[in-house]
Amino acid sequence: MTTYRLTLEYDGSRYRGWQEQQNARSVTGELRAALNGVTEGVGEIAGSGRTDAGVHALEQTAHLRLARPMDPGTLRRETNALLPADIHLLAVEAVPATFHARHSAVARSYLYQVSLRRTALAKRFVWWVKQPLDLDLLRQGAARIVGRHDFRLFCERPGEQSSTLVVVEAVDTAVEGALVLVRFRASHFLWKMVRRLTGSLVRVAAGELPLEVFFGLLEGTPARGREEAPAAWTAPPSGLFLERVHYPGEEPLGPIRSAVPVSLGREAAMFRRR
Repeated sequence: MTTYRLTLEYDGSRYRGWQEQQNARSVTGELRAALNGVTEGVGEIAGSGRTDAGVHALEQTAHLRLARPMDPGTLRRETNALLPADIHLLAVEAVPATFHARHSAVARSYLYQVSLRRTALAKRFVWWVKQPLDLDLLRQGAARIVGRHDFRLFCERPGEQSSTLVVVEAVDTAVEGALVLVRFRASHFLWKMVRRLTGSLVRVAAGELPLEVFFGLLEGTPARGREEAPAAWTAPPSGLFLERVHYPGEEPLGPIRSAVPVSLGREAAMFRRR
């Protein structure tokens, strides 16, 4: 088998996630169908990780095993011709057979886009938050996430995980136009962890969740009367992007920036910024 490294971007709005499923459309399922239309002997297709239903990717990485070799440029061009418009192969590269999209990765970066205003054109790529947000509180909460924590309260089905301990390397925030951007980088993430962290940060910024209570959640201690948190605060998938999968020797990410920009409208003037 010949091994290829694939780099893809996709709009996840129409799909039930990355993973192949029998009775639902998935990104991998569409990719496999296109590859089968290009060549025979399509073997394993495996991504760096699973993105949930409705989650997007700026640079998802996958590996592909083919029974017979094919020119990477031709493979990319002919596969793109058969893929739906919301999935695109950015690059195809022949790599050693030892390359594994998940096991060879050293870190992953996710970007979340919160919109300060209603937007008609970018609604599939943001979470519109109607409450005024104190961005200084959001930054304080984001800074505390960095480091080693037990994220069991921020994980769906924590009992199915081998461990809920994660070392978060960085959480960056920025304001661009009408967007509040939050970028998370870690070796790996638990199921729904980024969306629940983002939802909790928005609660903090909206004044609905005291910082000290959020800090307690990071230490695995839910506040009395908040046993449902932070599952009830899970941010919608629309604003979440898998931004980059990192491998040894590659250049680090540049400054945080939007995936789909939203200009500042009059509605955003009510939000406090510090």
